[in-house]
Amino acid sequence: VQLQAFGGGLVQTGNSLRLSCTASGRTLSGGTMTWFRQAPSKEREFVAAVRENSAKYYADSAKGRFTISRDSAKNTVYLQMNNLKPDDTAVYYCAARWPHTVLYYYASEYSYWGQGSQVTVSS
Repeated sequence: VQLQAFGGGLVQTGNSLRLSCTASGRTLSGGTMTWFRQAPSKEREFVAAVRENSAKYYADSAKGRFTISRDSAKNTVYLQMNNLKPDDTAVYYCAARWPHTVLYYYASEYSYWGQGSQVTVSS
């Protein structure tokens, strides 16, 4: 399974970005797709996850600003990020696992990772 992420960039505070992550080698069926992020000198942290049944989970920092979605036909998951803040600056990683786990917010639970997309929010 390979995951390829797109969509990072440099934006100003308050602007939006959309990240996408496309899986190849396996369909998303039965799996959980998740976004994590890692800022300099910080541990990788959970951002948002979506299950096959469309159940969605968000970190408190993402609630109300970020939306995760999946397009099974395209084998792709998206992270729409609105009202970005400087604290959102990080490398964003998509991850996948089969099957779902109640520990979906732990990076160690994931076997498959994308290459990371840099998101920089200037103040």
